[in-house]
Amino acid sequence: MDDQNKNLILATALSFLVILVWFVLFPPPEPEIPLDATPPAASTTASAAAAVPAPPIAGEAAPAAQTATATADPTADAPRVSIDTARLSGSISLAGGRLDDLRLKDYRETLEPDADIVTMLSPVGTAGAYYALHGWAPGSGLEADTVPDPNTVWELVEGDTLPPTAPIALQWDNGAGQVFRRDISVDEDYLFTVTQSVTNTGDTAVRAAPYGMITRHGIPTDIRNFFILHEGAVAMANGELAETNWDDIPEADVDPNWGRPAIVTTDVAEGWIGFTDHFWQSILIPTGVPSFEQALTYAPRTDVFRADTRLPPQDIAPGATVSVTTKLFAGAKEWEAIREYQNSGVEGFIDSIDWGWFFFLTKPIFWLLHEMNLIIGNMGWAIIGLTLVIKAILFPLAYKSYVSMAKMKELQPQMEALKEAAGDDKQKLQKGMMELYKKEKVNPAAGCLPILLQIPIFFSLYKVIFVTIELRHAPFYGPFQDLSAPDPTSIFRLFGLLPLEAPDPTSIMALIFIGILPILLGISMWLQQKLNPAPTDPTQQMIFAWMPWVFMFMLGGFASGLVVYWIANNTITFTQQYLIMRSQGYKPDLMGNIKGSFKKAAKEEAANSTKAPTKKGGK
Repeated sequence: MDDQNKNLILATALSFLVILVWFVLFPPPEPEIPLDATPPAASTTASAAAAVPAPPIAGEAAPAAQTATATADPTADAPRVSIDTARLSGSISLAGGRLDDLRLKDYRETLEPDADIVTMLSPVGTAGAYYALHGWAPGSGLEADTVPDPNTVWELVEGDTLPPTAPIALQWDNGAGQVFRRDISVDEDYLFTVTQSVTNTGDTAVRAAPYGMITRHGIPTDIRNFFILHEGAVAMANGELAETNWDDIPEADVDPNWGRPAIVTTDVAEGWIGFTDHFWQSILIPTGVPSFEQALTYAPRTDVFRADTRLPPQDIAPGATVSVTTKLFAGAKEWEAIREYQNSGVEGFIDSIDWGWFFFLTKPIFWLLHEMNLIIGNMGWAIIGLTLVIKAILFPLAYKSYVSMAKMKELQPQMEALKEAAGDDKQKLQKGMMELYKKEKVNPAAGCLPILLQIPIFFSLYKVIFVTIELRHAPFYGPFQDLSAPDPTSIFRLFGLLPLEAPDPTSIMALIFIGILPILLGISMWLQQKLNPAPTDPTQQMIFAWMPWVFMFMLGGFASGLVVYWIANNTITFTQQYLIMRSQGYKPDLMGNIKGSFKKAAKEEAANSTKAPTKKGGK
């Protein structure tokens, strides 16, 4: 076995092993609730840190996950204010001023044209209730019933619907000398601005602490539980990103200030906190305060998760008005929109997208893919264009590799002579090989380096295709209308000729009845092998013979966009290798190698059929 083949087998086997392990281990595939009370008042100094007992949040029911049917919300009949923008629809309940009804007009649940648009937030009483709340925790001079609680019915004093051009204003007078106001606006995309103010018309100073919270009843039922994707809580605090899985929040220690399991971060000067799903997220972003507190909490009895921000207590003198502002992002994790918010001052907001360990690759790969898609107008062709760019960047290394491979082929006769001369003396053979390599200036390891470099690039592109919403429902052509999903064509359906349903992508049937793209992948790998003669070693022959077809079936359940990349990569690699080897005086006998593999298979079949003839009659 020559060293060149050893290196190629080693690199290919390593690639296969990594992908196989990945594929096997991580297949694609509160009601009057004391435990869910308004957060206690926060403070910025130790002398003022005593927590103020908070009233319960009325009107919230136990989550649907714990009951046969979701309990109705007692405030369900409260008036609502419509939200209507080019990208959002929904409403705000005047009960607590809750943002609990939000849908994304640009996205549908499935590819069907009449499919429901994606629901982002939903009120109490629906399965998996998910909503945002803002309010005040009472401090000195205020009692629990003199601050609006999450079920207080506010009065709409400005606006009748919420467009992106004008805010609405809610107001509540506690009858004890304080008037609470809430101004809510939304931009052209997904960012709400909530300004809370208190006007003290009384004779004495009072203190109150503003807060914001995002509440989710139970773990989402559509969670993917896939290693490559983070779903759960996400937070940025003073430049440090924290991703917390759903299961880790209930396991946190009980915080005495919150009275429940809580993960608390204090003295946050700049930051944000919220919950992230596969393609959607809701994030609270306090602004204009020197520091604040962030917390992830869990109410065990009711299975309620919360992401909270507690701002410093505000002292409101008689006749004074105090206001604070918090922004709320609730929508799709679109790279362009999130980048724009980051450029506008939301620190590290682009990292709310899960770029993974290879972020130094995934970020530039996505940027290039995104820009090429803008130019080309088709994500499938953009992936092919991205492949061309990657191959162009790696071309100097590939050139050296293929030149070295061509020289290795020229040295085959000399290498065979060294083997015959050395016999069983491996040390003598090794020394002779090294002298030959040095004399001819050949690096036997050069052939496997480009293959090894493809591994992190492959995984980074897989991350980009799987995680980013820009690939969701992104069409290529014909039946390939979602490059983030597996190939929808199938042998089972005769690639669409039969009116049958394709096997479930998670079933063993889908692994067997693969589609067009995986088959093209296997063929492209097989043709790439045929640029070189089959190795003489039987073990190598077996590995080379099975490798393309194993990959073909193994990648059949991967995102079709990734398979498109690999097909394009194999095609470009084949072309590069053929042309470079020809330029070095070595002409690959492609057709001869293909015919040779079939002849060898026929000979082996004939030999096996005559190897052990069956005796007929007699002894």
